[in-house]
Amino acid sequence: MSFFGFGQTADIDIILNDAETRKKAEHKSEDGRKDKYFLFYDGETVAGKVSVTLKYPGKRLEHSGIRVEFVGQIELYYDRGNHHEFVSLVKDLARPGELTQSQTFDFEFTHVEKPYESYTGQNVKLRYFLRATVGRRLTDISKELDVVVHTLSTYPDLNSSIKMEVGIEDCLHIEFEYNKSKYHLRDVIVGKIYFLLVRIKIRHMEIDIIKRETTGTGPNVYHENDTIAKYEIMDGAPVRGESIPIRLFLAGYELTPSMRDVNKKFSVRYFLNLVLIDEEERRYFKQQASRLSENEAFRDRGISQYLLEVV
Repeated sequence: MSFFGFGQTADIDIILNDAETRKKAEHKSEDGRKDKYFLFYDGETVAGKVSVTLKYPGKRLEHSGIRVEFVGQIELYYDRGNHHEFVSLVKDLARPGELTQSQTFDFEFTHVEKPYESYTGQNVKLRYFLRATVGRRLTDISKELDVVVHTLSTYPDLNSSIKMEVGIEDCLHIEFEYNKSKYHLRDVIVGKIYFLLVRIKIRHMEIDIIKRETTGTGPNVYHENDTIAKYEIMDGAPVRGESIPIRLFLAGYELTPSMRDVNKKFSVRYFLNLVLIDEEERRYFKQQASRLSENEAFRDRGISQYLLEVV
């Protein structure tokens, strides 16, 4: 409703030129809901039209300029209100003046750099969007259109297996092996567990996939762990010399690529957590960091090691 000239007197729409043919990708929003958005890759051109439709035909719309922006930004949830922009492109569509009728403006952002993957996590959100704005003296009229960006990388030439012996002296000694050190998001983790010494009454064994999100720097670093999957690989007591096979399909889990120090704001790492539980419900585990990747191509993860612990 417009009262004495106040209120929104026009609607804005943003239409991509290739909207009918461009692929869409599912992406989780901040509230956990999944929606589909137009998918872009680094270096792709973003082009389309901004349509400004007057709500009251015949009535003039005075404005201080019409523009469209392509923005890539990071928002840390503990620092809401401060948006860290790493991409900010602006096209002026019309100089200050007035509109006497509805009008459509073409725009094109050529070979746009999109260096990071779209991501929505526990404490951080990285998003790309188009924003069209009609400048007004009191309140601007604006519309945003979110898009999703996937990054691509090639499969590594060297992707060695992981083989390690761990244990607790005179109690438990196991050898585990994973077929690779890096996996893409639809890969299969293949491995085996070999029991060299068992003097603990093991009741159950599982592999957990844990996502660790790290935000902030220095004294303001926040770590958030999220267990993505629990996969049982043994039920019952093993004996010395027994070998347990592992085959874990990653395609069924909600994984993102590993991200390392994105714009100096956050990182995402994944861990394979081998857990043994004895008859007294004590947990023995060995944690192995993994690097993941995805898409029609590959996305990365790396390796670090932790001692076997009892908790």
